[in-house]
Amino acid sequence: MTDGTDGTDGTDGTDEGAPAAGVDSGAQAKRGGHPRHDLAPLLNAPVRLSVVAALAPLDKAEFGFVRDLVEVSDSVLSKQVAALEEAGWVAVRKGRVGRRPRTWISLTAEGRAVYERHLAALRAIALGQPGSTSG
Repeated sequence: MTDGTDGTDGTDGTDEGAPAAGVDSGAQAKRGGHPRHDLAPLLNAPVRLSVVAALAPLDKAEFGFVRDLVEVSDSVLSKQVAALEEAGWVAVRKGRVGRRPRTWISLTAEGRAVYERHLAALRAIALGQPGSTSG
């Protein structure tokens, strides 16, 4: 058992009370706790974070562009995009350019908000700023 002064919440260091991926952590943020409560667990995977970061400044991007930018295989990107799509954070649209099939990926409004909150939490943690990163 710990008194919490070691940076844990009295458990094994995991945040069992954290919301599941895709669930808004606003309730935890409102309590004014450590900025880690604003981190999106789904974005802890480097490839998913890289995909969302690649999409953030764009309206949409072609699958191949994101694949090459993030430097992963088609299958790896497909799996990670599927997880983000299931959470409602990216939208996938399939179509054709001439005779060639194409897939476009874009961040949803929710995905953009989650990414921005995640980045703000990372900045707050890195800078040693206590308190919530949510407004």
